[in-house]
Amino acid sequence: MSETSAGQPTAEPNGPPSAPASSDPGTANVLDGVDPAPSDTASSSDTASSSDTASSSDTPASIDTAASSDTAASSDTASADAPAGAARPGPNPRRRRKRPSGTRPDAAGDSDTSSESPGEDETPTVVAGGTDPPGGSPENGATSPKVGDRRPTMERPRIGDTRPARLPVAPVAPVPVTPVATRAAKPVAAPVVTARAPATEPDGDEDGAETAETAESKASGGRSRRRSGRERRGRPVGRYLMCVHVRPHATQIAVLEGRTLVEHYVSRASDDATQIDGNIYRGRVQNVLPGMEAAFIDIGTPKNAVLYRGDVRYDVEDVETAKSSSARIEEMLHPGQVILCQVTKNPIGAKGARLTQEVSLPGRFVVMVPNSTAFGISKRLDDNERKRLRRIVDEVRPAGHGLIVRTAAEGASQDELRHDVERLVALWAAIEAEANRSNAPGLLYREPDLAVRIVREEFNREYRNVVIDDESLYAQVRDYISQVNPELVDRVEYYDPVVENLPIFERFHVHEQLHKALDRKVWLPSGGSLIIERTEALTVIDVNTGKNVGKSNLEETVYRNNLEAAEEIARQLRLRDIGGIIVIDFIDMEIRDNRDRVSAALRSALARDKTRTQIFDISELGLVEMTRKRVSEGLVESLSTVCTVCGGRGIVLDDSLL
Repeated sequence: MSETSAGQPTAEPNGPPSAPASSDPGTANVLDGVDPAPSDTASSSDTASSSDTASSSDTPASIDTAASSDTAASSDTASADAPAGAARPGPNPRRRRKRPSGTRPDAAGDSDTSSESPGEDETPTVVAGGTDPPGGSPENGATSPKVGDRRPTMERPRIGDTRPARLPVAPVAPVPVTPVATRAAKPVAAPVVTARAPATEPDGDEDGAETAETAESKASGGRSRRRSGRERRGRPVGRYLMCVHVRPHATQIAVLEGRTLVEHYVSRASDDATQIDGNIYRGRVQNVLPGMEAAFIDIGTPKNAVLYRGDVRYDVEDVETAKSSSARIEEMLHPGQVILCQVTKNPIGAKGARLTQEVSLPGRFVVMVPNSTAFGISKRLDDNERKRLRRIVDEVRPAGHGLIVRTAAEGASQDELRHDVERLVALWAAIEAEANRSNAPGLLYREPDLAVRIVREEFNREYRNVVIDDESLYAQVRDYISQVNPELVDRVEYYDPVVENLPIFERFHVHEQLHKALDRKVWLPSGGSLIIERTEALTVIDVNTGKNVGKSNLEETVYRNNLEAAEEIARQLRLRDIGGIIVIDFIDMEIRDNRDRVSAALRSALARDKTRTQIFDISELGLVEMTRKRVSEGLVESLSTVCTVCGGRGIVLDDSLL
């Protein structure tokens, strides 16, 4: 083939005949499924009927068309009617010239087609006898790969067709094609057509695509799942575990973070005089001390409780002073007066309980403040949740009472909050009715058992389990959880020591950690140690390197040892329930940045403690001064008694020398 000056191919005298012209619109175009080549080149890869691209995916319809006698007859007169510039689909396989070995098809002259698209009245060359040309049936709309080409065969749009390519419905059964060549040819396996989804459609479950039903279910049940917590392999997952060990004379509660003991509580049957925090009493004023700005109140316990001026509620009209803000306590209270008060701090040592007249009734989701305008939402919640809860509280807030929303209300519905508020309103009505029956000092409202109280205050989705070894207490806690938070009721379990053949504290390694918490010396992982000494005024904690000798230099060794000590000190304060003034003697560090990092580590570790703390920076001497609110006696005091010989001093005097 040669080209004219205009770039149009011309037929050679001895070349193969051209394709016959046809006006049948149903006849397939010769370049169906073939990518057009650039207009300035004529290559054999642009043809659809080259013998090197034989396809076995011909449809039966194309075979019938190829077998038509009319089409076969029209092929005899193709060269006479074809236009001069028309592109021919390819040589007749029977007249194909043998090309030398190792040469390209275009070099051997096997392809005479142009890059231009054929006319509308052109039809492909068909071989008489019912067989398709080696290029495959163009009615297929698919191109066959060359020998050795493993790319999948995809259907492409016709030239000039702007519609997107259609996917093949199903692979067509291969039709055996006898290769026409002068040399032996190896049979080519039928290409495997892989159907791929369009780019606009999702890839299905493999890509994690969500259906509309899944999205709707997530939206409706997201809040419930958030409150119920996470699960892994059907078991609840949480940071904390609560173990409740019931004995005939006491009940012990241990809270574990992972496998580490972080909190421990003890409740005894005789704690009506010592563990009275939260109880509401009808009290009678015994005496008022203007110099101390306090009053002693008889509430029916062995020791009188104390009520400070700042905790007194009074009516402005009852005070004769012109300015109510400067009213003195003797003007607010007088001996013999009957008041309603609540315990805010248990009696410790020689000190009596501390009282307040700002009574509050804690629920699961809210705290109600009777006869008050107080309103608040926990700062631990995010802004969106706070806005949502504020809208709900505006609707369920009872008239004449204040409400404080707790952290546990995260994700709670309006019905749950309303039910909690209604229960507290009914409880306050019963307390008021009981208070008006008599003037004698006595108990009006008792907080639930320690286990129920701890569950109410602490239990949330961060707890993976609450394990109880007493059937009656287990039923009580389970009933309470089923009422206030049914999503977590499955996490309350009964531990049968007879079946397990091991006490609950030994099963969860609480027993050994509890013994270590009673020692004055605590070892650190790197070999350092802590010495914890409690006094009447404050608690002192000394940090030592001990067996920790380090590796690089002294400053780095001291810094790493102090970091470990900061984490362990925060855990020991929670576990031993140490309150009051606390002084920590860290090992001296010369670099200021190291001191700041140790102080930040201590604050971060204490952030998980629900008891209010206040920490000051490390001084030049390596001392940290801090305070922790003291609510009750510590772990050591709850598990010990004062020695009758030394009186708690730890020494015995030699009477012979005195």
